[in-house]
Amino acid sequence: MIDYRYEVFLVVARHLSFSKAAEHLFISQPAVSKHIRQLEGELGTALFIRKGNATLLTPAGEQLLEELLPAKRIQKGIRTYFDSLKKEEEIKGEIKIGASTTFSLYVIPKILASLHREVPGAQILLVNGNSETILKALDSQEIDLACVESFHHTNSYQSEPFMVDEIIPVCASSSPYAKDNLPFGELIHCRMALRERGSGTLAILTQSFDQHGIKLNELNVIARLGGTEALKNYLIEAEAIGFLSRLAVQKELKSGALKEIKVPGFQVMREFSFVTRKGEETLGLMRNLIRKARLIYNGKL
Repeated sequence: MIDYRYEVFLVVARHLSFSKAAEHLFISQPAVSKHIRQLEGELGTALFIRKGNATLLTPAGEQLLEELLPAKRIQKGIRTYFDSLKKEEEIKGEIKIGASTTFSLYVIPKILASLHREVPGAQILLVNGNSETILKALDSQEIDLACVESFHHTNSYQSEPFMVDEIIPVCASSSPYAKDNLPFGELIHCRMALRERGSGTLAILTQSFDQHGIKLNELNVIARLGGTEALKNYLIEAEAIGFLSRLAVQKELKSGALKEIKVPGFQVMREFSFVTRKGEETLGLMRNLIRKARLIYNGKL
């Protein structure tokens, strides 16, 4: 690309004014003069002369302008070409996404549908699994972008928080645990059904109990189920308490199939994040998808 001092020369030559060049370049007039002096020093000749209030090109300046204009056109052509490639990548292209169970079931379908309305040529592959499985797929380059809940940050990843979710205790409306309020001291002795190991929901729940001085192996866990839907359907039929994303149980709470249990002083919150491999820039469809997601869920974080 053309050296910045030559860029400054071209602007001064176009306007034949140091002050107008400064305005155009958003730099001070002394800075413009400095760049021109440095260029004249390097070339060993004057490029401009002043006659009264007028600024004119010297013969050397006119020759330099003639040489630079084709180079400027080439530079513009290069930028136009690669900008068009970038735009084409955003319009077509392919992206492989890995999403944790809650995210893939209750968050990302709306984002992908909106993206396809805007970018109908996009090819999207969505892989579903628990957070641990999804991050392993990212490590092995099976996917380009991971969408997971709270995870252990390492130097292998870079992440962007996206939205906040709440994990709530629920049970069947007919369950003896279906109370408006349940003290924490009683909660830890109730029969519980939890997600499988490797689940992001289980990981954040474990952290929350740890903060209250309780280990999961101290709880009365009677079942572990793989997947949000399996746990939800089990809880509708069982006499047990489970912890699920508020996003996952909205319909069941509204219909009365499940009841939220309020536990004063115990709240489980987590962040959903977009995660990529360290050092990789988000471009094309990936950038478009993240932008779309933030537009749809603006204000949730």
